[in-house]
Amino acid sequence: MSTVLSRRSLTTSAMFGLAAHVALLSMPISTSKAQGMKPIQEPITGNEELGDLSQPQQALAQFYRAFNTRDLKMMDENFAQSDEVAIDNPLGGIRRGADEPHKMYQGVFKSPADVHVEFWDYTIHRAGDVFWAVGRERGTYLDGEIVKNLNVRTTRIFQRIDGRWRQMHHHGSIEDAKLLGDYQSVVRSPAPKTPK
Repeated sequence: MSTVLSRRSLTTSAMFGLAAHVALLSMPISTSKAQGMKPIQEPITGNEELGDLSQPQQALAQFYRAFNTRDLKMMDENFAQSDEVAIDNPLGGIRRGADEPHKMYQGVFKSPADVHVEFWDYTIHRAGDVFWAVGRERGTYLDGEIVKNLNVRTTRIFQRIDGRWRQMHHHGSIEDAKLLGDYQSVVRSPAPKTPK
């Protein structure tokens, strides 16, 4: 069984790596430079129309709507139901498996941090049934009564499954070590108890 999973993981990793190389090699130099030099500045907030989830920007908008409205059902729909899903984000560790997005975001949604983010300064790259979006998230979270700014470098990889995009991988990192520590502390702290 572990041999099968290892081969599957290697196949998935090779697929995403190959997709990135094919996309870059098949793109004319001028197109590659133009896209690399002109990231999209209008943010994806989750407030966009979600009518056509076969479009990359709509799949991203669905994720940010699920995140900003604390909708676990929509979050589950955004991610692929596959053991090949992998998350590597500021909350620490690498999480792998179909159930991991639900568990991780459930923890974020229950935390007292009340995190809200939007995706901006991004480019979208596509090769066949895979697309990846590379950009930044900006937003806020609560640290007690104080609203703090949040800035995350973010990459999300989606695969087209049954005619629509499903998220397969997320990588996020916070450059500022103090901000990272403060954010992790608040999100990992227990939610305040509500009076009965």
